[in-house]
Amino acid sequence: METEPSPRDDEPNDWAVRLWPGKLLLGAVATALAAGFISCATVTRTVVAPPEIPGATFVGSESCSECHEDITRDFNTATHARLQAPGDNAANLGCESCHGAGSVHKESGGANRTIINPRKSPEACFQCHLEMRGRFNLSYHHPVLEGKVTCTDCHNPHKGPVIKSGGTALAAENETCFRCHSAQRGPHAFEHEALREGCVTCHNPHGSVNAKLLAERNANLCLKCHFQAPGQSDPGGIVIGDWVHSTPGFLSRGTCWSAGCHEAVHGSHVSSSLRF
Repeated sequence: METEPSPRDDEPNDWAVRLWPGKLLLGAVATALAAGFISCATVTRTVVAPPEIPGATFVGSESCSECHEDITRDFNTATHARLQAPGDNAANLGCESCHGAGSVHKESGGANRTIINPRKSPEACFQCHLEMRGRFNLSYHHPVLEGKVTCTDCHNPHKGPVIKSGGTALAAENETCFRCHSAQRGPHAFEHEALREGCVTCHNPHGSVNAKLLAERNANLCLKCHFQAPGQSDPGGIVIGDWVHSTPGFLSRGTCWSAGCHEAVHGSHVSSSLRF
């Protein structure tokens, strides 16, 4: 692997890493981000270094497609495939950016231990999604760093997004969560609308400083949606539905469910106000 300066040597970080003949991986991915060519909200690192495989050289994604036809076809729809900008500074992200150089793998007829499998380790993802590594170090997180789950349990790096927020594909946002959190699926006679909007309305799935991966630690989480107006009879209260809630009281001491009022926050079979 060699490096070569771009035509604009006076600009910091504006250099490329040559991965294989004719393929350049952009060092200043931020340049393409600013130009609107890259749309991935979690990319926080500007230089991508492919994993190293002793004795292997880069063969190009075209060689991979000779055997992995289905993955190649699906990859054309993936967010990762769109990480490119026109011109000399092209972030041509390909198979070997994540799986390592493929010559040994190709020559061996596809032997498993001759190529990197990111499914078994999140490190390949963290080289670009550095912020996610930080989130997994927060007090409450999915046990990715502990090796109990990995990024590909929720994300498919080879297919395009199927949810409106973009990013790397989820099978469908809630369905991905329900594979493990089946008790929250329902159906419920009385549903919480936020559940239909998506689990990430209330939860930070990669990690949070709050228990249960909540986006907020107190009633402010609920008030993002359930806020109408100051109460008529209680100027210090907040009208939520038909009830005036006293802000200086229980709302400030905890969440709406920890106060013992709306415990069936995901949905209820008996209470339209999700009391239990």
